[in-house]
Amino acid sequence: MRARYVFPALAAAAALMLTGCVDNSTPATGGSESTAPAIEADDAAAALVPAEVADTGTLVIGTDPTYAPNEFKNEAGDPIGWGIEIANGIAAKLGLEPEFQVAKFDNIIPSVSGGKANIGESSFTDTVEREQQVDFVNYYTAGIQWASQKGKDVDPDNACGLKVAVQATTYEDTDEVPAKSDACVAAGKPPIEKLKFDTQDAATNAVILGQADALSADSPVTLYAIAQTGDKLQPAGETFDVAPYGIVVAKGSELTTAVQAALQSMVDDGSYQAILDEWGVADGGIDEITINAAANG
Repeated sequence: MRARYVFPALAAAAALMLTGCVDNSTPATGGSESTAPAIEADDAAAALVPAEVADTGTLVIGTDPTYAPNEFKNEAGDPIGWGIEIANGIAAKLGLEPEFQVAKFDNIIPSVSGGKANIGESSFTDTVEREQQVDFVNYYTAGIQWASQKGKDVDPDNACGLKVAVQATTYEDTDEVPAKSDACVAAGKPPIEKLKFDTQDAATNAVILGQADALSADSPVTLYAIAQTGDKLQPAGETFDVAPYGIVVAKGSELTTAVQAALQSMVDDGSYQAILDEWGVADGGIDEITINAAANG
């Protein structure tokens, strides 16, 4: 995961700046009511669910719904987004009722490992380091995309000395921006000043308000933020460092193969593609659902 929900009034000034600038005619504008087809249970996938999960009739899904358009909240406070619909589809395929457990992003993996949640769906980037703690069922590929204020050109490959906003604990926070900053220092240039925020909306607002020169987030999230802010932001450079997203499952759990089968069933029957098309994020779709792609890719 690398970013979050766009603009639930971080502060009065930010809210005033954003008033009237949302462009709902752009791609990735799925709403609180999905138009994707209903998803039917898959008996073969459901048969793979461990008894201790199947007997509850519920799939507990850890998520941090602050990362539009992947995972965020509607006006009623319910989780929505294309990632949430993917998670709903997994539950449906497994014959289970989804139960979303809202948590801070960095608490989700411990929650799954500790048995408090069955799976985690929160735009997790599958990395070798994370695979040491949990398993990943890979369902999408996303790159990194920077954005800057409209009219202010920023080159992600030449950002030494700039202020770059990121969401805390995302890949951009822990890996991407620090690596770029280290390269600056090694070249005798000033480091990148990383501005870390608890939510992506705060990081995005920092750029809009001129507190940061640019933001770094997952490509679908950055492009959605640009669309939702009208003429406030622009892409900075091209998308880079494409990597897999994965559903988090406890290490060695039998539930991993069940989730894989459920997602593959969604790919095969077209419901997966329908969700991606609905939200305008089909470019990152995949045909084969894999496990632990970071280590095995």
